[in-house]
Amino acid sequence: MPKVKHVALLKFKEGTTQEQIDQVFADLMDLTEAIPGIEDYVSGSNNSPEGLSEGFTHGFVITFHDAGARDAYLPHPEHERFKASAMPLIDRVIVFDFEI
Repeated sequence: MPKVKHVALLKFKEGTTQEQIDQVFADLMDLTEAIPGIEDYVSGSNNSPEGLSEGFTHGFVITFHDAGARDAYLPHPEHERFKASAMPLIDRVIVFDFEI
């Protein structure tokens, strides 16, 4: 079965502090360690010199064992809890999944 890469790009609301952003990513790290089927997680802030980020400043990639693991993650209570705390700080998010 192919693995699934789950890519998310985030644009935080104006006024969001660095401490709040750091907490979002700490919470996300905890989330990825609590849900089965996640093989890898990486995150970071945009450093592209191309100027094509359209205001998106941060991103993360989660690698799932397969589509079933991704599908179980989406409604998982820990994911819902994370979204409830993070989404009030986020202006826009793009999510893009693909198989490898």
